[in-house]
Amino acid sequence: MNYENLMKKATALSLENDRHIREIAAIDLGSNSFHMIIARIVNGSIQILSRLKQKVQLAKGLDKNGILDQEAITRGVNCLALFGERLQGFKPENVNVVGTYTLRSAVNNDEFLRQAKAVFPYPINIISGETEAHMIYAGVSHIQPESGRKFVIDIGGGSTEMIIGDNFTPIIARSRDMGCVSFAKHFFPKGEITPEAFERARRTALARIADLAECYQALGWQHVLGSSGTIKTVHQVIAANLDPDGVITAGRLDFLIERVLKFERFDELKIAGLNDERADVFVPGLAILSTIFDTFNIVQMRYSDGALREGVMYGLDQNFQVMNIRQRTAEGLAGQFNIDRLQAERVSKSVVQLAQQFHEWQASEFADEMQEIILWAALLHEVGIVINHKNMHRHSAYILANMELPGFDREQQRLLATLVRHQQNAFHSDEIGQFARYTPLDVLSAIRLLRLAILLNKSRQATETAEKISLKTDRTLWQLEFEPAYLTRNPLVRQDLKLEQKNLIEIGLELNVQ
Repeated sequence: MNYENLMKKATALSLENDRHIREIAAIDLGSNSFHMIIARIVNGSIQILSRLKQKVQLAKGLDKNGILDQEAITRGVNCLALFGERLQGFKPENVNVVGTYTLRSAVNNDEFLRQAKAVFPYPINIISGETEAHMIYAGVSHIQPESGRKFVIDIGGGSTEMIIGDNFTPIIARSRDMGCVSFAKHFFPKGEITPEAFERARRTALARIADLAECYQALGWQHVLGSSGTIKTVHQVIAANLDPDGVITAGRLDFLIERVLKFERFDELKIAGLNDERADVFVPGLAILSTIFDTFNIVQMRYSDGALREGVMYGLDQNFQVMNIRQRTAEGLAGQFNIDRLQAERVSKSVVQLAQQFHEWQASEFADEMQEIILWAALLHEVGIVINHKNMHRHSAYILANMELPGFDREQQRLLATLVRHQQNAFHSDEIGQFARYTPLDVLSAIRLLRLAILLNKSRQATETAEKISLKTDRTLWQLEFEPAYLTRNPLVRQDLKLEQKNLIEIGLELNVQ
């Protein structure tokens, strides 16, 4: 791992403490559901205040001639009236509302806008498919930790967006008219499930994306990420039935297809992880997703919490174009919780000094990822001190486990919280919990590295930095060697190391100190 670059990330936290607070709202008028996010910008970071979602299913009211019926318009307008109540007092420049596939397809969308204006005082922007794709990519990029080239797929109620990009920059973005609501209406009109209807849906989906396959595969990608309801539901069903990691693969999709085709109707679908409100769009969404996997030869996909509404939200402020999303998140937390940045930097330097000597990772493919999260844990381990010093490790873990942390997926956020939870005092390995991605021994090793780094800097500004620390490790025995006379000059460090030895012995681990 490039430790020089890692330390640059650690020390890049801005010393400015911008106290400007701005409340913003982002609304996505989708073909299946309307979503609203209320947030505020504090210290350069976004804090989510509330999320509202209402199933409207506009696409069900769109006929073959592109006319949106009055029942669908009424459902949408009533939802906007509800949103408008929550937005009282918001300035128009702080509210961004976008309409997607159904509204751009409806030839009478002006009638929807006219009726909406009577109850909702903010402008509604009906965006093109390509603009929607760009916003979805921005939403995923601002939330997910993956860097490099990404293939982002979003299956909505009326359209599907497919984007390949590098970091924050989309290279190719396409939107095609196929969605879980429109396909349900066309191929499963009475809610009946048959293999023939499922195959017709797949053939239609293939016809609409086949022309993209060669170009997209030529560009290639490092990561595949999926967003919005259909992919979220598939992720949840896989996690509940096959593997808690929820990773989507072609084989797992085949398992789900075989499972759902045993049912005859949408209202009979009873599968762990499938919410009742998604039952009527799950099967058509599955047909589209499986076709995308086959067409683009996708190996695996991870679910992303970021989607169109997050892209709309982050588009309200130009200051969010930061290449390292975790850095931006850490900056916001450092300002919000008044972290002692000098102490955070001291602990971070010690973590890097120790981690670069550790080579015993069991899951080597996650070694770089784990070491970077250890660094962020070193930077943020004291966030809980704002509550009080007593049980700070518990307060810090609670804050990091429950806050919105753009740049960290859920497994990474759990690891971050787990590391700071066990940063001090005695602990038992069975308290750590199981992870889908990381091995128990690797998590335990990460905890040990962080604990040692914090221990070496307990004296804060009075800390004498050890110029040379040698760390040799195997599965249970670690050997720590300092420069001559260091422990003699630092009796408190020596005392704390003896206590750490005792704590480790109680869980079957050893630490030799010289």
